Amino acid sequence: MTNIMVATDGSSGACRAIDVAAELARALACDLLIVTVADRLLGEEVRQLPHTGATAGDLLEALTGQTLKAAQARAREAGPIRIEVRTCWGDVTQSLIDLAAQTSTKMIVVGRRGRGQLAGLLLGSVSQKLVSLAPCAVVVVP
Repeated sequence: MTNIMVATDGSSGACRAIDVAAELARALACDLLIVTVADRLLGEEVRQLPHTGATAGDLLEALTGQTLKAAQARAREAGPIRIEVRTCWGDVTQSLIDLAAQTSTKMIVVGRRGRGQLAGLLLGSVSQKLVSLAPCAVVVVP
């Protein structure tokens, strides 16, 4: 079965990518793989989660679970498609490349971050790296 993979971090750009990926999956009769990649918690994210004495790992798992649940609900709005969700750990770009190579992913859909052109050239971005290194087609959604 052919997969379309979409990466989400819960941002508005990722939400737009989910919309595009779900529509493509429906139109092409493909499965949709929604992926979030976790490596650490940001201070802002920690403040958004309820503090119940949980470990950082528990908090990170809760955050990724919330992100995937919201993404899956959003994708379901496109109509009847088969959706799988996964959490990967580590470097975002490498995790997505590795997962695409391990699955039957034919296309990766990602949102474009609102970073300026200079910052993107100096630091690189997930979308720029994926376009160069992914083993399949990459769609970058503005």
